Amino acid sequence: MKKSLVVALGCLLLCVRPALAEEANPAPPPESPLAAPATAEPPPELSMEELQNAAENGHAEAANHLGHIYAKGLGVPRDYAQAMLWSRRAAGLGNLEAQNRIGAFYAKGLGVKQDDKEAAAWFLGAAEKGHAAAQSNLGSLYAKGQGVEKDYAKALEWFGKAAAQNNADAFNGLGALYLDGKGVDRNANSAVSWFHKAAEGGNAAGQNNLGVCFAKGRGVTKDYAEAVRWYRKAAESGNADAQNNLGNAYARAEGVPRDDVKAYMWMDLAAEQGFAQAVADRDALARAMTPEQIAEAQKLSREWRPGGKFDDPLLNKRKWGLD
Repeated sequence: MKKSLVVALGCLLLCVRPALAEEANPAPPPESPLAAPATAEPPPELSMEELQNAAENGHAEAANHLGHIYAKGLGVPRDYAQAMLWSRRAAGLGNLEAQNRIGAFYAKGLGVKQDDKEAAAWFLGAAEKGHAAAQSNLGSLYAKGQGVEKDYAKALEWFGKAAAQNNADAFNGLGALYLDGKGVDRNANSAVSWFHKAAEGGNAAGQNNLGVCFAKGRGVTKDYAEAVRWYRKAAESGNADAQNNLGNAYARAEGVPRDDVKAYMWMDLAAEQGFAQAVADRDALARAMTPEQIAEAQKLSREWRPGGKFDDPLLNKRKWGLD
C-alpha cells in the first residue's frame, strides 16, 4: 500500500502539477524514479490528507506540491503561511522548486516580511544547483541591485545560465541588458532577438518589450500594427505595462483605429493594478469622453478576464485577480 501511494504521488506531481507564476518557464525536470511506467493505469488523485501524510513522512515532492496548492489557493483558501511552511519543509529536503518559491515570497513579501537579501540567498542556493527560474530571478536582483550590489556582469551571467535552459524570463532579461547596454555593448538588434525568443515562449514582459521596440523602431522597422499585436498578447495575460500601451495605441490610433472606449478600458485595467502612468493616462483621456463612453468602458473593464475573455453577464461568478 505504501509503495503504491509513492508511485501514485510521483505520477500525480509530475503529470498534473501546474506551473507557478514565480517559476515561469522552468527547465523540464529530469524524469522522476517515482513516475509510474507509461503503460500503467493513471492513479487516482490524492486527497489533501494523503498528500500531507506523504509530506510528513519526508516526501519532498508532496511537501512542495502542498506549498504550491496553498500559494495558489487551489481547492483551498490561499494561505501564504501554510505555503511557506510546506515549502520550507520541501526545501529542507532539497527541493529546488520550493527553494525558488521561498525566494519569491521574500522578494514579494508574501507571507513573510519583504526581504531582498533573504530572497537573494534562497535564489542563489537553488541557482547554484541549476534551477533555471532561480537563476533568472537572481539575475533580476543583480540587474536591479536588490538584495545584492548591482552588478550587470553577474546579471548577464545568471540570465545566460537560465537562458541556456530555455527560460523565457531570462530571454527577456538578456534583451533588456542588450537594449540599454548594461553589462554588454548596446545592441538593439540583439535585444529584439532576445525579446522575440521571450515573447514566443509566452513571456508577457518580453511580448510587451517587443511591442515597444516595434512602436519605437528600435532594432526593427517601426510597425505600429506589429506593436499592437504583441501588446495585445501581453495585455490579455494581465501585464499592466502592455495594457496601458495598448490603451494608448487605441487613444492615438497607432496600429488600430481610434477607440476611446477601448483605450479607457485597457488603461483602467492597468490602473487597477496600481500602474501610476495608467492612472494619469486614463484620467487625461476621460476629460475628452462623454459620461456614456466612460460608463461603457468601465463596464468592459469590470467584465474583462485574463485571456481576453469577459464574464457571462447572467452568471458573473468569477472575479478577475492576478497571481
